[in-house]
Amino acid sequence: MRDTSGPAGLVFSVPYVPTLGPMHPDTVTSDLWGQVVENSGTGRFLAHDKDARWGGPKGEHVLVDQVRTGDEQTAVPTLLQRGKRRTVRVHLYGDVNLDQEAEHAAKLAADLGAEHARLVRLTPTPQAGRCCRIQLRTFGPGTEAPAVDGITELDRLPSEVRATWPDFAEELAGEGFAFLAAHERAGTLDGPVLTVTETGRIVGAIGPMATRPDPLGHARLLPQYFGVLPEYRGRGHGRTLWRAAMAWGYRSGADYQLLQTEVGGTSDRLCRAEGLVALGMVTTITV
Repeated sequence: MRDTSGPAGLVFSVPYVPTLGPMHPDTVTSDLWGQVVENSGTGRFLAHDKDARWGGPKGEHVLVDQVRTGDEQTAVPTLLQRGKRRTVRVHLYGDVNLDQEAEHAAKLAADLGAEHARLVRLTPTPQAGRCCRIQLRTFGPGTEAPAVDGITELDRLPSEVRATWPDFAEELAGEGFAFLAAHERAGTLDGPVLTVTETGRIVGAIGPMATRPDPLGHARLLPQYFGVLPEYRGRGHGRTLWRAAMAWGYRSGADYQLLQTEVGGTSDRLCRAEGLVALGMVTTITV
C-alpha cells in the first residue's frame, strides 16, 4: 500500500477518504481531496460518491479549518448531520495519541452542539474497538464469475413469495433492510435486489446491484445490503447470494468492488474465504 499526499502535507496511509469512505488506492490523490474540500458544506454529492444513489442532501462535510497534520499524522474532523442529530467524527491516520484526540473530539462536539463524538482510526492492522476491514474484489480477465442457480430478482418473484418481502425487511432492519425496503416502496432503487427463497418465502437478499464510475472513470460495483434470516443461516444461502452478486458485477462490466466488513463477522469470513484483498482497517471509537 502506498501513501498518498494531498495539500498541506496531508497523508492518507489507508485508502479511506473522509465523507467518501473506502476508495480504490489509485483514486486517492490530491485532486480528489481538493474536490472533497471544495464540495464540503454545499450539501451536494460528488459524482463518484457512493451515497449519491440515495438522493437528498449530503449529510457530512469536512471541517476544513480543523484539519491537523504532522509528521506521518493526520486528523480530519467531519460533521455528520441526520435530521436534528449531529455527530463529530475525527478521522485519524498514522501514530496518534488517542487520549488527546478523544479530548479534542469531545470539545469540538460540544462547540458544535453535536450529541456524539467518535474517532475513526485508519490503520493497516486491526485495532481495539469496533473494527472493520476494507476489502477489494477485482473483476476482469481471469476473474470470471459464473452464473449461480437458485437466485431470483425481487421484482421477478411470484406474487405470493414477493409478498413476504416486508416481513423479511423488518426482521433484518438492523442490517439496513428496512431502509432498503422504504426506497423500494418509493421506487428509488438504482438496481435489482437479488433474493434466495425457501419454504415459499424470501430468506436472504443482496442489493441493490448497481455500478458508478470512480474518480478515474472505472466502474465500481457499489456496496450492497446483504443478509439471511437467522433461522436459515448455515445452509449456504449467504455464499450463494454473494457469488450471484459477483456474477452480476462481472456481467455488468464492473472493474472492482470495495467493501467494509466487521472483523471476525460472517461477511468478513466469507469475503476472506472468497479471496478478497485487505487494504486496511477502519476502527470506530465512541468518545
